[in-house]
Amino acid sequence: MTWLASDTCEIDEFIALVEQTADIADYPHAAAIERGTVVYDSSSLREATASPGGRRAVMSELADALLNGPGIVVFRGAFEQPVVDAASAAFFELIAKEKANAIGGGDHFAKPGANDRVWNALEKLALHDPHVFVDYYSNDLVDLISTAWLGPAYQVTSQVNVVNPGGAAQEPHRDYHLGFMTNEEAASFPAHVHRLSPMMTLQGAVAHCDMPLETGPTMYLPHSQKYEAGYLAWRRDDFKAYFADHHVQLSLQLGDAVFFNPALFHGAGTNVTSDVYRIANLLQVGTAMGRTLEAVDRGAMLDVLYPVFLARLEGGADRALVDCAVAAAAEGYPFPCNLDVDKPIGGLTPPSDADRVRSALDSSTSAADFAAVLAARRS
Repeated sequence: MTWLASDTCEIDEFIALVEQTADIADYPHAAAIERGTVVYDSSSLREATASPGGRRAVMSELADALLNGPGIVVFRGAFEQPVVDAASAAFFELIAKEKANAIGGGDHFAKPGANDRVWNALEKLALHDPHVFVDYYSNDLVDLISTAWLGPAYQVTSQVNVVNPGGAAQEPHRDYHLGFMTNEEAASFPAHVHRLSPMMTLQGAVAHCDMPLETGPTMYLPHSQKYEAGYLAWRRDDFKAYFADHHVQLSLQLGDAVFFNPALFHGAGTNVTSDVYRIANLLQVGTAMGRTLEAVDRGAMLDVLYPVFLARLEGGADRALVDCAVAAAAEGYPFPCNLDVDKPIGGLTPPSDADRVRSALDSSTSAADFAAVLAARRS
């Protein structure tokens, strides 16, 4: 099948996949299977990866768990408490600073402002306290699973999420890339891209506090990454209802790390406590191959091309053909971006530059006014 559609998703086919069970015998380096999730003891894992052959064997096991197994693994005690506490202190300082300066506020899958976010926490932590950054990211297990899933030369990004007391659960969803699109957008990509998308990103979360179930740790549906049309199914009521009845949650302790296939159905749980600010550092690790061949200054291109686009339309040119030229010239994908400025409000993503060009053409925005928009974005 070349194209997938939401209205052809079959809940019975989905249930048959997710009702599989994980067998501890398939994961010889694991400590346990907890609620269908493969759980590892970090100290034992470090011993097992001390030799090149051992490291390769463990990476094979982890990759298989994410692809063919339940799609999620937990590393107990992946980070030492003093390291996590120092990073948490830095993150809360950044949150306080950004609130004072009215920075941030957007969110992908939650009401803006319901949680406290630090977008691009990777860069901000490095600039805020480089010593804490080096202590935190000198972590061999993050490198181990990132390499296992993505290969070498991966790219780390980080977003801190604090779910405040009373914070409501998210609806189940899939994540980056196709999970950040509307169903119409995702359906425009052929089925083989739906299969490719999860291979381009590793999703992770480091617990920065103890997370008993009442704090609402992330809800997961093991094996759900195997459903090919899942990027189109997660908004359907029948799939959401099944998730609500069958998801699992794992209590975590400070320093534990969870890693999962981004196609796994998941969502943050409800924090029913009155005094626990559930803080996690969310990791989105990307493949090195998610880059174009050449570095192109598309902003400079649009400076000179937008007046031509506008003039062509005013002269009666076919809009569909002009849009083809827009697609060749402008960045059509909204990421990577600055989420403090390009806020995902009113949708899962901010507008891309191509979206801005098309919107400006729709409203016959003058070349001078559009140049000002481009200049503001650069600044």
